[in-house]
Amino acid sequence: IDVSYKYVERLYSDEEVHLALMNLHRLILKKKGVKDPDCTGDGTGYSLTISKHYASVAQKLKDKSNKGSGKTSKKRKDKKMKFTFSFRLMDLKTRMYIGIDTSLNSEKESFIRAMSMAKDVGMDSIRLDRYYSVQKHVKFIEDEFGREVRIFIIPRKNATLRGSRKWKETLEDFTTDTVSYLSEYYKRNQSESAFSEDKRRYGWIIPQKRPERVETHNICTSLWHNMLWMGKE
Repeated sequence: IDVSYKYVERLYSDEEVHLALMNLHRLILKKKGVKDPDCTGDGTGYSLTISKHYASVAQKLKDKSNKGSGKTSKKRKDKKMKFTFSFRLMDLKTRMYIGIDTSLNSEKESFIRAMSMAKDVGMDSIRLDRYYSVQKHVKFIEDEFGREVRIFIIPRKNATLRGSRKWKETLEDFTTDTVSYLSEYYKRNQSESAFSEDKRRYGWIIPQKRPERVETHNICTSLWHNMLWMGKE
């Protein structure tokens, strides 16, 4: 088929294409019967240039931050623009993504939008890494999905009882039946295996720079993931 790559790239910015992809996402979940699932959520990064690998550069930036390097905010912003953050919320039973989003700014930003995207499907429980083990994130999840949702996190060393009732209940669950709690929590490893699976199939680079095209690329990757798992029991 004789079609210029520029024509295809412009489709990545088309709002109607984006809407069609989001509708396909909802139809796949409806067809699979995903409703109020037990979930795991995690974030990862994708390189926007072939010269940089997210995992290696992210570790270098973390090491410099720990040493208190005097980089300017502009330089940090320039480094960030070489990557995009992606958060995906996955149903443990079907391994289908129910909430997805990307952000050029922070993983937290993509987390908030991915969680809001999953509201129509609902949630029975969620497992998140220590980055989200703070009162405000527990309160946000409670506000989005209700007080009945079960939250599995590992409290930080400086955690206190100050916070919402849901926060206190989560800490109580962790301390009173730690073994059972951790057996549920470590199911979040499925998120990491799903990211590994996707990057082996579709690569660790998103060759786009415009935010809307990066988002479309991420949606397509997640849709391919869901379609491949759609026929599996």
